[in-house]
Amino acid sequence: MSENKQSILLVDGMALLFRAYFANSYGGFIRKTKAGMPTNAVYGFIRYFMDAVGAFNPTHVVCCWDMGSTTFRTEKFDGYKANRPSAPEDLIPQFDLVKEVVDAFGVPNVGIHGYEADDCIGTLAGQYSEHAHVHILTGDHDMLQLVNDNVHVIIMKKGQGNYAVYTPEFLLEDKGLTARQVIDMKGLMGDTSDNYPGVKGIGEKTALKLIQEYATIEGMLENLHLLPKGVRGKIEAELDMLHLSRDLATIRCDVPVECDFNGCTWAVDTERVHSKFEELEFGSLMKLIG
Repeated sequence: MSENKQSILLVDGMALLFRAYFANSYGGFIRKTKAGMPTNAVYGFIRYFMDAVGAFNPTHVVCCWDMGSTTFRTEKFDGYKANRPSAPEDLIPQFDLVKEVVDAFGVPNVGIHGYEADDCIGTLAGQYSEHAHVHILTGDHDMLQLVNDNVHVIIMKKGQGNYAVYTPEFLLEDKGLTARQVIDMKGLMGDTSDNYPGVKGIGEKTALKLIQEYATIEGMLENLHLLPKGVRGKIEAELDMLHLSRDLATIRCDVPVECDFNGCTWAVDTERVHSKFEELEFGSLMKLIG
């Protein structure tokens, strides 16, 4: 990769916003403007966002968002994410507010009804990686399936500025998996946070052993007769759910999303951002943008 190659930061907006909300509502204090508009999540979002821009120094930035809870995944499986609680009441008005702030930075807000932000990120990563290095900023380990030589996934860890950057080499070292195998793992063990079961009775340890031994779900199914009777019985009883869970776990990289690369250049109009910060009474954040 040449030193002057352009780089783009794809931001998982909801991951940052929810993380910021819970980090900044600790102890019950919710930051608000004098007019009573809650701003704690937006405030924290800006801090996370600017920290990542400073750490990874992208030439281009895009922010992707979920556009409601109904997607093609909920149509395939009505239990998908059905366990998620409603958003906290004082977070709801900040969904639109944070997009206004992102827009003030000159960063495009991207989302498509019927798909998740993950799918937009996966599709854009594929498009942009042909001519730029891609960093994906998230807290969601599902995104690890997108890792390749030119797409690295930055997982936000506890504490601001603490990141794990997944390359294909680090993914193999840390998780013992390739990007493609991340999906097969989810198919087997399911995902409690997204509320799909995988194969009942198969947890992370067994799933990892099976995937490392047989490389893929197909490889495992071709060798079912070699598996311990108990494991084989569980898989045979849940074949449909195994395939459905893997499908639900798969980030779509071909969704109808477009965002012109040249329109994503990181070039902040400081006056515009200052004006937005003043409106939100974010005086202490002014120093972040000069």
